[in-house]
Amino acid sequence: MKFDHRFSLADSAASMRLYRADGVSMRLDFFEHILRVALLRDGTAPLPTWSVCPGEEDCPLEGRDKLSTEGIAAVCPVVEEDEEQLRFSLDGVDFTVEKKNFRITARNEKGILYADRSGLAYNFDGELGDGSVHYTRREEGERIFGLGDKGGTVNKAGRSFALAAGDSMGFSARTSDPLYKQIPFYICENSAGSYGLFYDTCSNGRVDFGAEHDNYFEPFSSIRFEEENMVFYLILGTMEEIVQRFTALCGGSAPVPDWAFRYCGSTMEYTDAPDTDARLRSFAAKCEENGIRAGGFYMSSGYTQIGEQRCVFHWNTDKIPSPEGLAAWFRERGMELIVNVKPAFLTTHPLYDMIARHGWFLHYADGTPACFPFWGGMASYLDFTNPEAYDFWKECVKTQLAQKGYRSIWNDNNEYDVQDADVLACGFGHETRARLIRPLFSCLMARSSREAVTETLGVDYVPFNISRCAMAGTQRAATTWTGDNYTSFSELRYNHYQAMTMALTGFLFFGQDIGGFSGPQPDEELFLRWLQYGVFTPRFVLHSWKPGRESTMPWLYPERMESVRSLFALREKLLPYLAEECEKKRKEHLPLIYPVFLREEGYDCEADCFFCGDRFLACPVFDRGAEAVTVTLPRCAEGWLLRGEGELIPGGETVTVPCLPADLPVWFEIK
Repeated sequence: MKFDHRFSLADSAASMRLYRADGVSMRLDFFEHILRVALLRDGTAPLPTWSVCPGEEDCPLEGRDKLSTEGIAAVCPVVEEDEEQLRFSLDGVDFTVEKKNFRITARNEKGILYADRSGLAYNFDGELGDGSVHYTRREEGERIFGLGDKGGTVNKAGRSFALAAGDSMGFSARTSDPLYKQIPFYICENSAGSYGLFYDTCSNGRVDFGAEHDNYFEPFSSIRFEEENMVFYLILGTMEEIVQRFTALCGGSAPVPDWAFRYCGSTMEYTDAPDTDARLRSFAAKCEENGIRAGGFYMSSGYTQIGEQRCVFHWNTDKIPSPEGLAAWFRERGMELIVNVKPAFLTTHPLYDMIARHGWFLHYADGTPACFPFWGGMASYLDFTNPEAYDFWKECVKTQLAQKGYRSIWNDNNEYDVQDADVLACGFGHETRARLIRPLFSCLMARSSREAVTETLGVDYVPFNISRCAMAGTQRAATTWTGDNYTSFSELRYNHYQAMTMALTGFLFFGQDIGGFSGPQPDEELFLRWLQYGVFTPRFVLHSWKPGRESTMPWLYPERMESVRSLFALREKLLPYLAEECEKKRKEHLPLIYPVFLREEGYDCEADCFFCGDRFLACPVFDRGAEAVTVTLPRCAEGWLLRGEGELIPGGETVTVPCLPADLPVWFEIK
């Protein structure tokens, strides 16, 4: 009966219980610190997971059974049960499940930690619309963190967000949505503590944290997505433990080579120019001339141009006469070239017809390739769920890039803007609507690119691989960045909030385009303030596209080079610390940079300061015209040293430190 679903026990084991009502099952799996809940519809098998993959090995290419328990430490709680409800405890939290509509409530000594909304919380029989729906109780004043790269303030409470990824060039980090990541994981902090929720899905939807109100129900949050079955993980612990447990559940992060922490240059201007080879070599010369040591240069897609169109894996030898020679020349100078690749093949691409004949594109039911607007033409997306297409991509990366000396891959424009329900993917032999698994294509693209490099250079080689789009689990194959941001003081601040949000969503190595990618040139003040901030972020890259204006390079303002050189020298000095802390945090499944409140409960979640590793507190300036930094130092038994020297300052004190744009940034180091 609609709105009245009575569940009864159908199967049980020591660490699992399965309950059934008409046409639907609810399964509970008990793990250390985690309760997994699955809503399963009769006749519709859950899609595999590519996100959940605990342990050292990557998940199978074709995905892992979404209900697998392999690698997750099971527990066997005592379950008490009667006709109306069941009761059990996990991690000192007492759970009650009402058998009518399967409403879950979790309490600790402080009160209700988590609860499904009263009435009907799940979409059992279409009462709540199409697809999967889950409503949870919302407490007044609770705080919400996570969801990938979502914009706005760090606390997302009261807002609503698309569960999707898109190409958001020139986005507002304060208001634009969606952006480039699709990660349905968030942490809720309320009066009883914190819990995390991760929904194991790749399908599009919407998450709401109080923007929606309904007169007939208590305050609630909700998630909706297209996939019919729902599997989610309720993660218990402190906020830091929740981040750690979620990251471990998804398999952690791939190692990052030490050189990637060094400054890397980038601009579309150089590779779009007819003399790309000379422009790129001039970058190395300018770095040497200005006393700047660079780790590499991001090669935008202009090197692939045929006329005005960009054709991935095609080398324009008018622009770069010897790709092998260019890579070798840079490597002799201690620099890597990070080369841009895109997963869409324009219909004019020399390889298009061959790929279409093999059926390696996303397609319609009759096998016709699906076409989409892409970079000045129509193009088809490679279907990475087709093993032959996956291997084709890998072979192209090997032969056209890695074997020519380009072993660092920039996986770009991979958000797969597929909305049409008629577009299909191979699905590793189980044909699937492509829009149900959009971010998976980018994840598999990054994995294929990484495998191509390691298979070329050996498994002991640590490649640098970066992907613009990401889902939970992409970190096993690639790093990321915040995409094509905009140049303004406001964006600098909200890019910082975005970074803190990403840190709470399982990302280790990431950053932004320092100075802003699109929009006006940064003026001198903004340019220097962004560099002061960027010195303490993992990815230290200046990248821009400023048509008709000079690109954002370190020498943008020659009269400021003394200050710029000091900032770059500071970054160079920090490199051993950053690399060491990154590897430590990778093993701990924790972020490298993160908000103070992750370690100190009650600290302002919107604070400008942030931890860089465990010893440094970075205190940037985000406001035009500011001449000083005021910060309340986190509690610390050892005390703090301003810029690592001078008088010891106790934790908990509020201090004001002068800081002009031409100065070194303000930071404190634990003694």
